Amino acid sequence: TAAKLADFLADHPGVAQVRYPGRNDHPHRAIFEKQMTSGGTLVSFSFAGGQDAAFRALNKLQTIAISNNLGDAKSLVCHPATTTHRALSEEERASMGLDESWVRLSIGLEDANDLIADVVSALDGAKTE
Repeated sequence: TAAKLADFLADHPGVAQVRYPGRNDHPHRAIFEKQMTSGGTLVSFSFAGGQDAAFRALNKLQTIAISNNLGDAKSLVCHPATTTHRALSEEERASMGLDESWVRLSIGLEDANDLIADVVSALDGAKTE
């Protein structure tokens, strides 16, 4: 499910960049190939419209819940710059490639198509505001 969602997000015009270890474009693909057999359940992506677009889209999600903690049977999403990495300076976050447009999505047990539909609705709804 995470791989399917990552591939979908990579082609969406509202998404600037996707990070998922199972994708060929991941910056640490060689490490993934040595250590893993699948990409796992965490997908990170940045919004083309920055933090404002990210917040608008996150607020429109219906299936995926916003949370500071990831890893559950249900899909959860967080905004690291204002939660898990908020104590870091903007420069420290930038050195990690983490700006205000990034979110982390932890995939749960929901159907992949339901999650894709939720994300599409949120991305498309965020454009109209």
